[in-house]
Amino acid sequence: MYSKEVMDHFQNPRNMGAIEKNDSVGNVGNPICGDMMKIYLKVGKDAEEREIIEDISFETLGCVAAIATSSMITELAKGKTLDEAMIIEFKDVENALGSLPPIKLHCADLSVRALRKAIEEYRAALKKD
Repeated sequence: MYSKEVMDHFQNPRNMGAIEKNDSVGNVGNPICGDMMKIYLKVGKDAEEREIIEDISFETLGCVAAIATSSMITELAKGKTLDEAMIIEFKDVENALGSLPPIKLHCADLSVRALRKAIEEYRAALKKD
């Protein structure tokens, strides 16, 4: 059984869809269950010139938990610095959603890996410039 929060994020996902003028994309998948997640980032600077997640969105093909965790990770990361976003853990996603069935915890982990990959891709692109 899914929590009320999981069902809300599944039925009313936040920040869904591609950001056309994004700064990076984190693309991950789970070959065992078939879930595929993309996290799009738009990075800006705050008053202290720290890089922050100005905008974030997702595209996910997967189950209820995959969509809900993708939606929640965008809510947790939006407005955070890149360093703050990098330390978000799957337990943070699970706790924010109330709970997930044990068999669906991999979805929370997948959402965290997609976020981290998007940040890593952004940082790698900066080093190339």
